[in-house]
Amino acid sequence: MPDTMLPLPDDQAVDLLEGLVRIQSLSTQEHAAVAWFVAEMRGLGLEAHVDTAGNAVGVIGDGPRQIVLLGHIDTVGGVVPVRREAGQLYGRGSVDAKGPLATFVVAAARARIPDGWQVVVIGAVEEEYATSKGARYAATEYRPALCVIGEPSSWDRITLGYKGRLLLRYRLAQPVAHTAGQAIGAPEVAVDFWNRVAAWAAAYNEGRERVTGQVTPSLRDIHTANDGLTETAELLIGVRLPVGLAPDEAAAALAALAGDAQVEFSGHETAYRADKNNVLARGFLRAIRGEGGTPAFKVKTGTSDMNVVGPVWNVPIVAYGPGDSSLDHTPHEHVAMDEYLRAIRVLTAVIEGLE
Repeated sequence: MPDTMLPLPDDQAVDLLEGLVRIQSLSTQEHAAVAWFVAEMRGLGLEAHVDTAGNAVGVIGDGPRQIVLLGHIDTVGGVVPVRREAGQLYGRGSVDAKGPLATFVVAAARARIPDGWQVVVIGAVEEEYATSKGARYAATEYRPALCVIGEPSSWDRITLGYKGRLLLRYRLAQPVAHTAGQAIGAPEVAVDFWNRVAAWAAAYNEGRERVTGQVTPSLRDIHTANDGLTETAELLIGVRLPVGLAPDEAAAALAALAGDAQVEFSGHETAYRADKNNVLARGFLRAIRGEGGTPAFKVKTGTSDMNVVGPVWNVPIVAYGPGDSSLDHTPHEHVAMDEYLRAIRVLTAVIEGLE
């Protein structure tokens, strides 16, 4: 079909992504971006609204079977000046994950929706928070036949799964000890705890060569204080969990290492991996080959809303979207405009091939 006949020509599809990227939408502060995106979806012919959780929702088609395209509209902090340069669109969220979300709505608008199907596009809120508020609400509201999660995979890659997650807050308060004495200060005790966490992970990982099968802890924040009487040390530790290690099991092991310190756990997400032998994955394989690519599968070491809705819906599910995920959350976040347009064509073909 000639580009000029498309419901949203390529240049306007890029304009839509740039417009979305230009609206700051930090987690819990997505309201302006959601309102703008809902208006854009309505302009493209989708029935669109803001749901109870604050998600932007657009629907097209009237069949009894649904494919839910679940992206997220929130971003992490940090200003990346929005600009087009050498075929790239720079800006916070251009990769993670407004690029995939814009891909979803353009493909839904362009596709000839097969009889019996309905496409639901969701721009979920708070994905970058441990709350995953938008996805948790969507999990209770829909019972789709198929689901695509909007995350960068590059246009010719299909993501099948994500590791789990656990967040640990550690706090130790104790009387101040003289540095010339024998007592160990709170900061040293906290560092020793971190070393025990790292050793626990190393022991678990023994013989597990793939990163996706390993426990990967990271020390995200450390803070110490001393008011002359009491000294405190606080740590924030993130732990990525493989399939087979439940968050509660990991929490019990870590709590046993904490001694007299207080530990609190949050962000419990169980690792999730989908089966690649399903109708949705096959549809992407065909569409990517049709666009001239050599498709491949991947499993990521982070988490996504797939961890939230996958176990609830228990349907064929993949994650897909343009962009290099190594640029997520970085000062250089950008997506190639050509890759974005190729991803739109791939997803359009997937939707039109639904049976």
